[in-house]
Amino acid sequence: MPHILIVEDDPNLGFLLQDSLESAGYAVTLCTDGEAGLRAINQNEFDLCVLDVMLPKLDGFSLAQEIRWQNIEVPFMFLTAKALKADRLQGFELGCDDYLTKPFGLEELVYRVKAILRRTSKSTETTSSTATTTDTHVFGASSLDFKNLLLHVGGKTHVLTDREAELLRLFVQHPDQLLRREEILQRLWQDDGYFVGRSLDVFISRLRKYLQPDSSVKITTIHGRGYKFEIAEA
Repeated sequence: MPHILIVEDDPNLGFLLQDSLESAGYAVTLCTDGEAGLRAINQNEFDLCVLDVMLPKLDGFSLAQEIRWQNIEVPFMFLTAKALKADRLQGFELGCDDYLTKPFGLEELVYRVKAILRRTSKSTETTSSTATTTDTHVFGASSLDFKNLLLHVGGKTHVLTDREAELLRLFVQHPDQLLRREEILQRLWQDDGYFVGRSLDVFISRLRKYLQPDSSVKITTIHGRGYKFEIAEA
């Protein structure tokens, strides 16, 4: 039974969310502030975190940042009244899997949760089944330890997020090939909408920064089409 963490300070909404997800067959832990949510994440394993943004003690964006800084491998989605474009972009830049603005229907929430869990469970199964052959990728003067989310470049080691590692592995598996933007979005997010597209831009920028010391590799933008991961010949 998948275990879901809900961090929501409105007691009435929190009860409705918990009841709806439990009725759909999930185990649910409910916390009412960001600090309690962080303690729960550090003490338990969850399959998904559903985070309000405007929380007491520690807001949802800060909680998500802490999750990523601690390299905790758990997908998360935001539920919030913050519907401005800048807020949505910030959510996706933090690596969220979905961003649902209030008010929303409980049935829609359940379907979105099911979609995230289905997508992430497939990703986990694929990674597990290919672990013996695809954990480590060497390219140029760099290497990616996909299993441990570590990128080694120019004598430095960067700890990647799940999405950064997935994106880099996709590039490494298709060197010098055009990867269309919509293809990348569908493969990694199963969504090619505007806000997810902006999230991709952020991840591309981060990978370029990490790889900058290695002059033998680069991510080239093919305007209006997509990207090429180019590796110079020795």
